[in-house]
Amino acid sequence: MIVGYARVSTNEIFKEKVSGAKDNREELIHKLRMLRSRDKFVVYKLDRLARSTKRLIEIADTLREKDVEFISIRDKRDTSTAAGKAMFEMLSVLAEFERDIIRERTMAGLKAARARGRKGGRPKVNQQKLNQAISMYHSKRMTVKEIQKATGVSAATFIDQ
Repeated sequence: MIVGYARVSTNEIFKEKVSGAKDNREELIHKLRMLRSRDKFVVYKLDRLARSTKRLIEIADTLREKDVEFISIRDKRDTSTAAGKAMFEMLSVLAEFERDIIRERTMAGLKAARARGRKGGRPKVNQQKLNQAISMYHSKRMTVKEIQKATGVSAATFIDQ
C-alpha cells in the first residue's frame, strides 16, 4: 500500500494545519501507525514532514523498523533504491553527530553554570504559600490569577492539588 502525507500552511487544502515543528500532529501519527511492512510512505517534500533533522531521522527510523520505504517526491529521496538508502544513512550519521554536539555543549554549559554557583531545576515552593494557594483555590472565592498574584505560586503548582 502507498500512504501519502501532506502538511500544508493554509486552511483551504488539508485538515491538518499544524506547524512542522510540532510533534503532536494527529494525522501524521495516525498515518505512521497504520503502515505495514513493505508499504511506501510518500511525502511531497521533507520540510512538510518535519522541520528538524532530529525529528526527520526519528520518523525515518520508525519507517525503517517497520520495513516501510520512504519517498520524498520533490527532494528525490527514495529508500527503495540503494542510492536513496545510502543518502538517508549519511543524513542519519550527520543527525547523530549534531545531537552529540548539542549534548556536549549542554553539559559544558551546565558545568559552567554550576561553577558560577547557579543551580538548575524548579525553584523551591514555600509550603505555607502553597497550602494557602490550595485553600484559596478550593474556596472558589478568588480567580486563579488573583491567587497567583496573592501567593506567588503558579497555577500549575496548586490547581491539581
